[in-house]
Amino acid sequence: GNIEKFLKVAIYLLVLAGIADLLDGFIARAVKAESEFGTLFDSLADAVTFGVAPSVVMLKTMPIHVPSPLSFFVLTGAVLYSFCGVLRLVRYNVKTKKLDDESPHKQFTGLPIPAAAGAQVSLNYILISEYGQMWLPLSLEQRALVMIFANIFFGYLMISRWKFPSTKALHFRLDPFYLLFFSVVLAILFVYGILYFFPLLIFVASWGYLLVGGLLSLIRFFMGKKSKALKGFYPEDDEDDDEE
Repeated sequence: GNIEKFLKVAIYLLVLAGIADLLDGFIARAVKAESEFGTLFDSLADAVTFGVAPSVVMLKTMPIHVPSPLSFFVLTGAVLYSFCGVLRLVRYNVKTKKLDDESPHKQFTGLPIPAAAGAQVSLNYILISEYGQMWLPLSLEQRALVMIFANIFFGYLMISRWKFPSTKALHFRLDPFYLLFFSVVLAILFVYGILYFFPLLIFVASWGYLLVGGLLSLIRFFMGKKSKALKGFYPEDDEDDDEE
């Protein structure tokens, strides 16, 4: 329906914003034009794009009677998500001033706000889409309840001390042939997913990242210092952080 198309457009725009968010920092470092103003303005843009916009999109897709108890909790969940996203960015800006620019940052403290936005918007889309209606048909009220708890969950993860991996933490020790083979296969699947199952691809990517980060932190938490391979993913450690 129209709501499904609206959410699909929102997901496309969200991904474009994520790409722009990656490129602006890269270009600023490449031309040596980094500044405190640019950093703060970038955080403001992230707050609007990944913090406020997903909540507004969710509210626009929830035709709930207002005023009602359910509409109150839906609005509260949306505001809580946005507020936690802003807190996540504020904490990042405060921490980056304390860290040495040359220190190796291999994990994020708290779920990065772009990942939270992707997980939130794609979940809403899946629940409305034909995939969701086929496998898990929900009424409007049930979908609203799912999104309320999802917003609270994402908000908690963003301001938590749980560690989530950065791309700088990835180290592949494979034979060059196998590495090339798997890279080509993944690239083909990625392009195919973009062409035919783009919203579903964002759902799998964002939730997969969330689950991997949570699993690494849980393993590190229960194994303690025994797991040297997962050093840095202990959820109570608050020393390192990486850029959004």
